Amino acid sequence: MEPTPSATAARTAPESAASTATHTTNSVRRDAYADSVALMRAAQHLTGLAGIDAASLVMATEPNLGLLADAGLLTDEGRAARPADLIVALRGTVEAVEHALDEVPALLDQPAQDAQPGSGVGEMVPRALVEADPATSLALISTPGPYAAAEALKALRLGMHAFVFSDNVPLDQEIRIKQEAHRQGLLAMGPDCGTSLLDGIPLGFTNALRPGRIGLIGASGTGLQQVSCLLDAAGEGVRQMIGTGGRDLSAEVGARTTLDALDLLDADPGCALIVLVSKPPAPDVAERVLARAARVDKPVVAAFLGPDRAASRGRVTVVGTLRDAARAALTALGATPPPAWTPPSVSPGRGRHLRALYAGGTFAYEARQLLPDAVTAVRPFAPGGDIALPERHLVLDLGDDAYTAGRPHPMIDPTVRAAHLRAALHDPNTAAVVLDVVLGHGAGPDPAAALAAELDQVPVSERPPVLAFVVGTERDPQGTAAQRSRLAQAGAHLAPTSTDAAEWAVALTDSAAHRPVGTRDLTSTG
Repeated sequence: MEPTPSATAARTAPESAASTATHTTNSVRRDAYADSVALMRAAQHLTGLAGIDAASLVMATEPNLGLLADAGLLTDEGRAARPADLIVALRGTVEAVEHALDEVPALLDQPAQDAQPGSGVGEMVPRALVEADPATSLALISTPGPYAAAEALKALRLGMHAFVFSDNVPLDQEIRIKQEAHRQGLLAMGPDCGTSLLDGIPLGFTNALRPGRIGLIGASGTGLQQVSCLLDAAGEGVRQMIGTGGRDLSAEVGARTTLDALDLLDADPGCALIVLVSKPPAPDVAERVLARAARVDKPVVAAFLGPDRAASRGRVTVVGTLRDAARAALTALGATPPPAWTPPSVSPGRGRHLRALYAGGTFAYEARQLLPDAVTAVRPFAPGGDIALPERHLVLDLGDDAYTAGRPHPMIDPTVRAAHLRAALHDPNTAAVVLDVVLGHGAGPDPAAALAAELDQVPVSERPPVLAFVVGTERDPQGTAAQRSRLAQAGAHLAPTSTDAAEWAVALTDSAAHRPVGTRDLTSTG
């Protein structure tokens, strides 16, 4: 999740022979802050104009200047800009660039209500948190990372819980925020907290869930979404869902928010079961959390991702996957989990390597447990540049800071992931591709559309199999049935959970690795 404002878009259509020579221009708007999603919307509009090859609107931070330079979109005017300035970078014909610059003021002034309902697209005006209404009990903070800690501490000292959506917050500041929250008897959710549901109010990326008796605590936003949606599909509901931020179970932070949330849910008589969800925690911190969970007077399921995690400790059940977390929770409540899923037979592509392109970081961690030798990073995408895929398995978290610096999260803006998917479909080394599609509040209005559009460009017979899974409920604005149908129409193969998709993909790549070079298994169907 990247609150640092910017957006980038690039056209892929070749320039017609009749067009005139192109040039690059930077227009600098002094002290002009705009939200990243508003900038994304403006960049997409400008890119669609005739004669424009590439458009990028970014705040002039050092990382964003680097991105512009990599894309060949940085001029001397842009280099001279200050971090508080907005750069409008354009490449195209002289006439088209002049026309585009004329449209920029109106695009940036476009009110939030002009965005599509449910898209999460709109401009937010940042305001300092200088005073609080006595009735206000929670502050949602989504400012650039360097400023988030000050606002979070201000909120806590005013007696408010803090939901810190901002990322790129220094670790020492996160520790300070959480220590202050503990002293005040409050919750500090985040930094980099993507998901929470408090007293029925969704925060960040959250699905439309039925109310119920389960409390969830998670150092992983999409992990919380997957488990809660699986429970919802089985007829169970959520009482509270408390995000902690991805670093909470690190050795440095020491699970401060997780432990405070355990205390809160332990004391809640309406909570019948607690589910913990985390990317691989620090070993000592995991032991501390499990020891506290063992003292809770109700069942606890701990999903600490990893192949060697499964165990039981009294009333605490420890599992290693998101799918098994939902199944264990249902069992603890006396419900019957759904039957195990058997994947259909599908032939791998001509290559031998997996390309897992996730918007959800927890899903990437889950897949990495099965493919520990996979490459986990490639050079960040720049408009007009090529994406070099390794000759090894690749498992990417495209919501990581390295890929969202200067861009909205891929659950909002599909541009970067669509570019990686395009590269994977045309890469002869690809045996299979894995995609997640995450629905809910805050996500884009039609997340499957951009991915399906890329699939539609390559005939099924000429591309590797694409395995996809949808995280959501039918009550979400996008609707799970419609999203699954769009993917299936484009030839994607659907799995019911992130865990099933990862296991299926690994099985396909294992099959590809054991066949003669240059052949494709034609004995299976799909």
